[in-house]
Amino acid sequence: MSTDISNYPILRLINSPEELRSLPLSELNQAADELRQFLLASVSQSSGHFASGLGTVELTVALHYVYNTPFDHLIWDVGHQAYPHKILTGRRDKIDTIRQLDGLHPFPWREESEFDTFSVGHSSTSISAAVGMAIAAEKEKANRKVVAVIGDGAMTAGMAFEAMNHAGGVKADMLVVLNDNDMSISENVGALNSHLARLLSGSMYTSLREGSKKLLSGLPPIKELASRAEEHLKGMVVPGTIFEELGFNYIGPIDGHDVKGLIDTLKNMRGLKGPQLLHVVTKKGKGYKPAEADPIGYHAVPKFDPSISKLPKKSASSPSYSQIFGDWLCDMAKQDPTLMAITPAMREGSGMVKFSKEFPAQYFDVAIAEQHAVTLAGGMAAAGLKPVVAIYSSFLQRAYDQLIHDVALQNLPVLFAIDRAGVVGADGATHQGLYDLSFLRCIPNLIIMCPADENECRQMLYTGHQLKQPAAVRYPRGSGTGIEPNKAMQALEIGKGRLLIQGQKIAILNFGSLITYAQEAAEQLNASVADMRFVKPLDLSLIDQLLADHDVLITLEDNAIAGGAGSAVNEYLQQRKLIKPVLNIGLPDEFIRHGTQEEIYSLYKLDTAGIVEQIKAYLGQ
Repeated sequence: MSTDISNYPILRLINSPEELRSLPLSELNQAADELRQFLLASVSQSSGHFASGLGTVELTVALHYVYNTPFDHLIWDVGHQAYPHKILTGRRDKIDTIRQLDGLHPFPWREESEFDTFSVGHSSTSISAAVGMAIAAEKEKANRKVVAVIGDGAMTAGMAFEAMNHAGGVKADMLVVLNDNDMSISENVGALNSHLARLLSGSMYTSLREGSKKLLSGLPPIKELASRAEEHLKGMVVPGTIFEELGFNYIGPIDGHDVKGLIDTLKNMRGLKGPQLLHVVTKKGKGYKPAEADPIGYHAVPKFDPSISKLPKKSASSPSYSQIFGDWLCDMAKQDPTLMAITPAMREGSGMVKFSKEFPAQYFDVAIAEQHAVTLAGGMAAAGLKPVVAIYSSFLQRAYDQLIHDVALQNLPVLFAIDRAGVVGADGATHQGLYDLSFLRCIPNLIIMCPADENECRQMLYTGHQLKQPAAVRYPRGSGTGIEPNKAMQALEIGKGRLLIQGQKIAILNFGSLITYAQEAAEQLNASVADMRFVKPLDLSLIDQLLADHDVLITLEDNAIAGGAGSAVNEYLQQRKLIKPVLNIGLPDEFIRHGTQEEIYSLYKLDTAGIVEQIKAYLGQ
């Protein structure tokens, strides 16, 4: 399958949405087919998010055909599904660089294109942003339209409904496209719904609808109550009632793979006033049978051969930290029936598939609702259970108030298993887990642990589970050092690190996953290395020992320098009124771009050579 654009007679003519809009309607089906094939060819050669984009091809074509982008604002939620959008908006010839260092950003990004009106990467932000843009458009009075595209998964977050509630209140002129890929419609139902959608979005129906609202407002209270009761009864079978109650005009569901039907409906809805919701049903992985059959497996793919109906097997390597966590979770649950595992829609990524099958009564996937996940854990802990919240570092940010108010303030025994801490690689700035040490360290009652290897990760999870207070274990994406974890579980002494290498003059205080680089750098510098293990509480006696025996301290962490573990060491020295040179090595005060973990480590001098270079420069050598 080729990415040679000359093999795509219509797509090669489309360098912008304006050129797409110049095509006759009769050519759009072929344009969509070519777009899908080009996406399949390019992502299979470059890797990246896959199944979501295949499912939104026709919807993307229709939106750019009907709306005058970029003047009209189009906002994609999360952005997994935005590859077709990037291809149609002038980035077709660079799509094979996506998620690579100095290549296209993995998600819509304002600095990359004027067609990306809002930078995204996290779920459920699109409707809030669209409300803000719709309010601005109303004040601008230039007839600018605003559209938010959100998936059914992202719609489970409270933020989406908060935004809809506000949109209905201010009666913002905007369209929310609910891209529903968790169900399917048969041909007959799909055709009928498309027909109904065109009728329901037409001017005659909307005029009658508004007129009936005015008529209803004049009815006696008892009749109005009866009418509303009827509406609620309809809600048992009519999916749009909940959106109608929030103030939206609901249209759908319609077939999201029918280009003409989508265009007819969108044209009708474009001129409607107030908040509109179009319910579109699509199939994730559409057009590529293996992805249709396994949309989760094909959500994000490595390089693969589309002619083979299987993704390449991962080469044999050390278990990932996610697998270490998943195995510990199963082993711990066998011993402790009070263990409850909670995830905000991250079962696969967090290594919880096996646990969810073996311990279904102790497994809770709350969907994309991080705030609820944390307070749910707080409620469980307050009632005597032992909850474990498995969450990515960048997603824990979304539940910061709940972590403080609903867990730490009450000193409840909740264990946070923080995956994807540190540099995550290709997902880039929105997913880098570089802030958790900084934002967790200031919270009272919270124990914070950073494993240097797989065995420490297992033992720290066990340690945190035994505590009668909140605890966090943060570990990186990918595999560790290759150490086989000890099946036996033993609680670590709280706040105690260990000296790994005894050297002279220079002491490297390592916090977490950069331990191999620290040890290799120490060999070149004849330096000592301490595996600190705990960021909170610090091992003060070990720091005192290192201060006494060395001329300079180097702190090393896979976190922002600002407020991180190194800052904790600095604070301790200030409290003791000790004057000793300290170099903090970590990530600078900037958002970190996308690239492989190794590329980012090298770029920011966190690998062996970079650490040695930084230390020598600090010492003036």
